[in-house]
Amino acid sequence: MWKVTVTQKPDQCLGEWIDREALAEAMIPLIGQLYRNNNVVSSIYGRSLINRSVISILKAHRFARHRQTDETELSVHETFPLLKAMSELKLGAASVDLGKLANKFKQEGNGRSAEQFVRDELAEVVGQQSANARKGTDVVLYGFGRIGRLLARILIEKTGGGDGLRLRAIVVRKGAENDLTKRASLLRRDSVHGPFDGTIVIDEENNTITANGNLIQVIYAKSPSEVDYTQYGINDALIVDNTGVWRDADGLGQHLACPGAARVILTAPGKGALKNIVHGINHGEITADDKIISAASCTTNAIVPVLKAINDQYGIVNGHVETVHSFTNDQNLIDNFHKGSRRGRAAPLNMVITETGAATAAAKALPVLKGKLTGNAIRVPTPNVSMAILNLNLEKATNREELNEYLRQTAMHSELHKQIDYVSSQEVVSTDFVGSRHAGVVDAEATIVNDNRVVLYVWYDNEFGYSCQVVRVMEDMAGVNPPAFPR
Repeated sequence: MWKVTVTQKPDQCLGEWIDREALAEAMIPLIGQLYRNNNVVSSIYGRSLINRSVISILKAHRFARHRQTDETELSVHETFPLLKAMSELKLGAASVDLGKLANKFKQEGNGRSAEQFVRDELAEVVGQQSANARKGTDVVLYGFGRIGRLLARILIEKTGGGDGLRLRAIVVRKGAENDLTKRASLLRRDSVHGPFDGTIVIDEENNTITANGNLIQVIYAKSPSEVDYTQYGINDALIVDNTGVWRDADGLGQHLACPGAARVILTAPGKGALKNIVHGINHGEITADDKIISAASCTTNAIVPVLKAINDQYGIVNGHVETVHSFTNDQNLIDNFHKGSRRGRAAPLNMVITETGAATAAAKALPVLKGKLTGNAIRVPTPNVSMAILNLNLEKATNREELNEYLRQTAMHSELHKQIDYVSSQEVVSTDFVGSRHAGVVDAEATIVNDNRVVLYVWYDNEFGYSCQVVRVMEDMAGVNPPAFPR
């Protein structure tokens, strides 16, 4: 028989948990005050702490165990003193990763107190609370389908003190007399992503939805030409077209003719000369002169960051991308006519082979991949979360352990940490990635390596993860991205 050695007693284990709970509870008001009063966004290795519960904060710390080089669990005893010090420095707008800050303090503190370390590390924004020059940007969601409603949730969650992106209106075609009630209900309840986290009130007389204090005007129109945003006090607005009806500059340019509209983002791959932006890859190409851009597709956003990381380290000779994608609203529930090949067959009953433009679109965001990739897609009977299988031939040989460690470090330390996540478990399945805020999640246990031939499996929430990428592009286009720390 195996002899079990108990290193902790039950009372000790519970006592330590209660202690951590108490510290996490004390962190909540500090996180909230920094967010609302200073526009400081706190996170732990890319996982936001804004409006999170005690358990969610502790889970974020636990998650960080997989991000530490020594595999030790990040403790609230390490992050709380840093957060407390931040709350006393009258900081200007900033994005602060407490996990990375704590790790840097451990490695480079050099005997300094937590207060002095934070003051030195955040010197650029210390005392800048009243000097915040950020101005809120009005946002209009043109269309209110799957992506539109998730964008609304994220924008409402990120309202903060109102100096960033401000959701001011949605534009839809009126579908019924009780249209407003139905729209609000779809925002309030979601079969995949669960209930809206907050309160929603409708005003049928004025056609408004108030969600967590955000007054959102519902505008009924059949085309952009019918809309004057200035009538609702909306000016210089960023219009996010979620309809997919127009994909080129001429079609999307109709939005710019609307009074009060200033810029347009398309939540689908753009055609013609439109810039297709994958945040983390080519968002630096956005200029003040860009009035219309595309945020590419969910699959393109999922694969390009991983492809860039692999190409930077090993070089990609060529490869094939196979997408196993959840069905979408474009398909039929039951067999019926569809202009697309095979898509007319019942989505909940069939695996459907179809085309994807992701391989071609990847080269638009990352030109070095031009002509190197082919792609195809299989639609499967699940409502959300997809997988990209990257079958690549590399210039440099490697092995499974080296490649996985490189991707783990990329997810932790690189500039792609918001785009690439990493998981190492033989038990994860698709529903475990619902709500992921990353563009893609590398499944390390599924990685296959044979000399210079590599197969990578990348999960992605094709709805929510993509919507998070769209919001990042919106923040860059609006110029409301604060400096990120630690450097």
